[in-house]
Amino acid sequence: NLYAFEKKALEQKLDLPKAIEFIDIGGPCMLRAAAKNYLSASPVIDPSDYPLVLEQLRAGKISDDLRRVLAGKVFRHISRYDGMIASYFEGTSETALAPEINLSLSEVQSLRYGENPHQQAKFYKSALSLKGGLQDAKILQGKELSYNNLLDIDGAAQLVADFPEYKAVAVIKHTNPCGVAIGKKSEELLPIYQKALASDPKSAFGGIVAFNSEVDAATAKALAEMFLECIVAPKFSSEAQTILSAKKNLRVLELPYLANTEHTRKQVDLRTILGGVLVQERDLVRTDKESWKLASNKVPTSQEEQDMIFAQRVCKHVKSNAIVYAKDGQTIAVGAGQMSRIDSAQFAAQKAAEFGKSLKGAVMASDAFFPFRDSVDTAAKLGITSIVQPGGSMRDDESITAANEHGIAMVFSQIRHFKH
Repeated sequence: NLYAFEKKALEQKLDLPKAIEFIDIGGPCMLRAAAKNYLSASPVIDPSDYPLVLEQLRAGKISDDLRRVLAGKVFRHISRYDGMIASYFEGTSETALAPEINLSLSEVQSLRYGENPHQQAKFYKSALSLKGGLQDAKILQGKELSYNNLLDIDGAAQLVADFPEYKAVAVIKHTNPCGVAIGKKSEELLPIYQKALASDPKSAFGGIVAFNSEVDAATAKALAEMFLECIVAPKFSSEAQTILSAKKNLRVLELPYLANTEHTRKQVDLRTILGGVLVQERDLVRTDKESWKLASNKVPTSQEEQDMIFAQRVCKHVKSNAIVYAKDGQTIAVGAGQMSRIDSAQFAAQKAAEFGKSLKGAVMASDAFFPFRDSVDTAAKLGITSIVQPGGSMRDDESITAANEHGIAMVFSQIRHFKH
């Protein structure tokens, strides 16, 4: 029964002078005192504990074991409450990082298991979690979401959200895109989905499909024709929902995050390691021409520039080493997670060949610089006409020489997008 800082200050997005009026002082002090003296007091902070406390009171005594449990709940709750307030104050500053970080997390749901059946798992949210995120997803149908589903949906949602100026579709498998396509806002959605699927229809089996626009009936019919784990979009038409409802186990989610075209608030990524936690600002940089530096003699055409912007944005969401081949707003093939960059380039080429696709006239994007000229030479053999890569290698001159020898336009984006 503390002042409702989370509901009042955070959810209503009050500015600091108004928010501090909802910081409880006396309540936490009394509860802490009672919890410290749990052998002589019964600190009850969770209404769900009322029945058990009343039952023991009627029996004549509240047990020491229950008092200890109640005291632990008090300290945990107050810690979270103070953590929310601290995070709010830190969140109003210019940086998302601080010398000390207090994680105030509350359970959203228990999961069947983690990445594997022998691993326990839960989904938690922060009081400062991005509004409209997965904690706010509306599950329209299907089986319970798994740990792996949530990871894949997160990756898919972040990818399509990187194209606010287009209709975007992404097919995701194990957090990597196996196909992405974009189209104008005025275009029909079905052809865009079909282009995304065509990139690698084999890997799409059992995958996740994400949209940043409403899913209509025609697209829903096509989606229903194959086995998918999840479909996520900002909205589904009533006709689309009816069509997809025939697939009882298919998870269908409406995600408010995808309806917001701009996500400017600083966000952080956290990863646990042995002995600590790594925290970094989330990579929210979207590729555009502003940072580009022409490295080759040949200048890319306007269409090639558009395709390079598209391919580089997709590349940001591919596990390193990442190579993306694209043309006309569609990925032709994706090379993900190889230990050497040339292997990613060659693997993506093999995927294109597997489905009878020519890379002639396509563009190539790389998430990091080329350590050698071999990737450029490979691109030339495939018919690639333009390359975008960050640059910054000690052997950049060799890659530039190769591009000029082959008549390939190459630009340095000067922004790396490693993804581990």
